[in-house]
Amino acid sequence: MCMKVLLLGATGLLGHNVLQQLTTASHHVVAVVRRRDALQVDTPDTIIVEGEITNRTTLLQAAKGCDAIINCAGVTDMSLRHFDDYLPVNMMLCHSIVEAMKMHGIKRLVHVSTVNTIGYGTPAQPADESVAIKAPFDKSFYAVSKLKGEAALREAATLHADWHVVIVNPGYMIGPMDVKPSSGRMLLTAYRKPLMVAPRGGKSFVDVRDVAAAVVNALTMGRSAARYIAVNSQAQMTVGEMFRLQARVMGYRQRVVVLPDVLLAVAGWLGDVIRLLGVRTELCTRNVRQLMVREYYDNSHAISDLQLQQTPIEESVRDFYAWRDNNGKKT
Repeated sequence: MCMKVLLLGATGLLGHNVLQQLTTASHHVVAVVRRRDALQVDTPDTIIVEGEITNRTTLLQAAKGCDAIINCAGVTDMSLRHFDDYLPVNMMLCHSIVEAMKMHGIKRLVHVSTVNTIGYGTPAQPADESVAIKAPFDKSFYAVSKLKGEAALREAATLHADWHVVIVNPGYMIGPMDVKPSSGRMLLTAYRKPLMVAPRGGKSFVDVRDVAAAVVNALTMGRSAARYIAVNSQAQMTVGEMFRLQARVMGYRQRVVVLPDVLLAVAGWLGDVIRLLGVRTELCTRNVRQLMVREYYDNSHAISDLQLQQTPIEESVRDFYAWRDNNGKKT
């Protein structure tokens, strides 16, 4: 079924991949972007609306005539000092989306959140979508603001029985078209370094193309008001293990030393002091604590309902660098 889809967050890592998947599937796309030249995908048939997605008038006008909305937008900058800095995009935008759906009779929405709004499990018992957010992510400005956005959309879905609203909760995405880069910064930080330090904690990694395909599938698949964990169950590893995997895939040697939690805690405390002085830095106790935990999630619902694929993460790393090489990015 061909649809006209309003895409928000099109210039990010996931947004670029979703845009490519939408156009490949012959959907018509309206993308709201700050700058047209920020798009790295050839989109001759895409309608580009230049403006801020947080501008209510811009959003409502862009949504006119659309059959569905995909929201990939999110403020993820961990250096922001105040919770309110995250709310305009991560929560308030969700309320504007609901308004646009009511105004224009749009009944399909796919919203991208984060797996960290769901409590992580263990290797023996990975967490599914029913597990409530856990520490330290319940103190994360990013995760809590995204959780508030989810709540607004799930409430709207329960009030409109004829709406199809699906929330996708991806893990740490890696792959091509990481323009800024965003999550790829982790890979670049360790690339070809003979020695790296890493926290003992880890992430649930996933190929961004697998998430993008699941997001597009969610336009017509899945249960309304449901959340879907999008991770690769074979790529739930520590940061140090990811560094070693990258070295193996890209063909260089690297020694990885795991930092004791106490050193991370001291670094976080120093970051707290720096932030109190008004300096923006990602280093703070709230963020550091997230590096000390392992994350294990159950992706079976996304596999069965959204046809989530699990591309080997080695391929994701390799294609991250291949895209950068082909697009003249420095590594």
